[in-house]
Amino acid sequence: MNKKKKSLPVLLLISLFFVFGLITKGAVYEKCQPTELSVNFLTRAGQVFLNGYPVNTTLHDAVHRNENFQFTEIAQKKPFFGWVVNSDQENTLQTAYRILLASNLQNLQNDNGDLWDSGKTESDQSLNISYEGKALQANAVYFWKVKIWDNHGNESPFSAVSQFKTASNLVDYETSRYPLQKQDEFPIAVKDQTNNVTFIDFGKDAFGRLRLNLESQTGEDTITIRLGEVAKDGSIDRDPGGTRRFSTYQLALNAGRNTYIIAIRPDRRNTGSRAIHMPAYTGEVTPFRYCEIEGYTGKIEPCDVIREAVFYPFNETDSYFTSSDTVLNQVWELCKYSMKATSFTGVFVDGDRERIPYEADALINQLGYYSVVRDYSIGRYTEEYLIHHATWPTEWILQSVVMAWYDYLYTGNKESLEQFYKDLQAKTLLPLADESGFISTRTGKVTPELLKSIHLNDNIRDIVDWPHTGILGLGKNEKGETDGFVFTDVNTVVNAYHYFALNAMATIAGELGKKEDQEFYASQAGKLMDVFNKKLLDKTRGIYVDGIGTDHSSLHSNMFPVAFGLAPKKNVDQISDFIRSRGMACSVYGSQFLMEAVYDNHDSWYGLDLLTSTSERSWYNMIRDGSTISMEAWGNKYKPNQDWNHAWGAAPANIIPRKLMGIEPLEPGFKRIQIKPQPADLEYAKIKCPTIRGAVYVSFTNKPGEAFKLDISVPANTTSDVYVPVRPSAKHLFLNGQKIRYKKVNGFLKVENVGSGEKVFELK
Repeated sequence: MNKKKKSLPVLLLISLFFVFGLITKGAVYEKCQPTELSVNFLTRAGQVFLNGYPVNTTLHDAVHRNENFQFTEIAQKKPFFGWVVNSDQENTLQTAYRILLASNLQNLQNDNGDLWDSGKTESDQSLNISYEGKALQANAVYFWKVKIWDNHGNESPFSAVSQFKTASNLVDYETSRYPLQKQDEFPIAVKDQTNNVTFIDFGKDAFGRLRLNLESQTGEDTITIRLGEVAKDGSIDRDPGGTRRFSTYQLALNAGRNTYIIAIRPDRRNTGSRAIHMPAYTGEVTPFRYCEIEGYTGKIEPCDVIREAVFYPFNETDSYFTSSDTVLNQVWELCKYSMKATSFTGVFVDGDRERIPYEADALINQLGYYSVVRDYSIGRYTEEYLIHHATWPTEWILQSVVMAWYDYLYTGNKESLEQFYKDLQAKTLLPLADESGFISTRTGKVTPELLKSIHLNDNIRDIVDWPHTGILGLGKNEKGETDGFVFTDVNTVVNAYHYFALNAMATIAGELGKKEDQEFYASQAGKLMDVFNKKLLDKTRGIYVDGIGTDHSSLHSNMFPVAFGLAPKKNVDQISDFIRSRGMACSVYGSQFLMEAVYDNHDSWYGLDLLTSTSERSWYNMIRDGSTISMEAWGNKYKPNQDWNHAWGAAPANIIPRKLMGIEPLEPGFKRIQIKPQPADLEYAKIKCPTIRGAVYVSFTNKPGEAFKLDISVPANTTSDVYVPVRPSAKHLFLNGQKIRYKKVNGFLKVENVGSGEKVFELK
């Protein structure tokens, strides 16, 4: 009897522990639900737009209604799916998934994947999972969801339902895109001036058109409307010069209160045959920050003046950055906003003057976009567009290979590489090579067959940087942006690019299982490296010359070899000294590669000096001159025909996350992440950086020479290698309060294979 009485509390305690365990298990269970479901990279494939504005109509309803709706259409017969793995437990990895795809919502809600039920599939893959169900039909709406299992034994609930519509013609491969989006923006200031003029400031430049709510008593009033990007003495600058925009429109008012849209006149140059045209549902657009209304007798309120801004769908909350340096913060905001504002065509273009995609612009745009918003569709579409619409500079053609590699590195998706493999091989420009391995466009090797293979309807010629002396408004005695580069038959910059493209092509071939090609391209790259350093490196000075046949050394002939990994270790210090001596002797485009060279050589102090410079040749100078989108040049005098909306001037949008904060993929699709901050003397900084697997958060507090504290949060289903910069007086490295081991690497303490979740590293 006594035994039985004593066992009752024990049983009750066991029961309570069991119930508590179920509750705890349930909490973890809910928190590992997959989110950010994507089809062909698009997380909002089910969003419906009306004339560019997001609406509440479901995709299923929209396809059956007679409205001017826009929505994504998936043309690929076998699309690919992905999601973000979530967990509140550290070191979480997915171990299995189950996808259901149904022909109607009711089936999916009943867990009936009538078209595809993957079953519980043992895999850690949460990206790029190709459809394996029954054949999809054209012009149909489909519904899908996913659940996952993880290494902690958790089974998630199914995700929220996602949906997509197929196109009218299904093909084996096609990159999907969103429609363009419109957003109503209101002025930050409306000021009445003399002469019956109202001056309106929207705060930032944007591509769009104007909508007005105005009233007329008689219906006989005509007003003048001016739109512009540049202000002068409290008014719009009517002669801003270059390609900075100013336009005037007349508007006859009807009697009563009416809403008017100012239809933008097309510009002959940026609406030509090579330009990317605006769709009918957005109408033509122009970039403007300021508006003047002259001749209106009523009172204009801020709500009466609306700018319909146009951009590719962009989530500003995907990223942020702030630091102890106010200039750096302003540069970040300028460059991040530039990514959004210049996406107005749905393709990366060269600003407003031509609206033509160029490889050079697209590469910087691509890296910037990856760094500020979790979207990979516009970058891939542009890269693929340029494969068949190449532009004339030799180096930029080579950049197509580099862009293809970055696309794979950031997405982990091989489909584009497989589709365009032969084109990418042609873009390495190997037919231009001589026996030693050097390529040249000036030795008679440019043939019609070569031009056809790279899809170029033009002559190919070397560029180095842009503009050159004596063109585009620069006089013959005014320096261009090439730092005096001397062009010869064998060009150092061109061959540095060629090396970079060969290495990228070797890696691409390896990822696609083409071993012979991989060995061939790697061999060609090794051969070029040898001759490059024998023939182009001045052994006396320890720096590179511009080419064979000249002893002139420019910034460009030295920063590109360092950025692309060609420089021998024994010469890097001398080359770096030379690079520092030249300052910012390159264009805003060239600055991308200068910053890559500086940070890859761990010269963080000089890198921060350049990012926070307030000289004429600086990003801050763009802000000081009055632009809110990155410029095409450092200032008007460096390119008199420049525009004020050029994303190739926004290198810090990617340099700050990738190099200063050090967040880069080590394996395709961010399966493994590098976190390697280079703070110099920044007291603190923090960033949210998007990746295809979820956001990475990094923050640090820094006492140079003394201590360093690094806080990170890494998404589930990844691991990371973390680098903490050495502090001479600090003796130990701690992880979450526990002393840990590390490797010393180039002035950093390296900790490998750090799992997901929140971690605190402290050096003290």
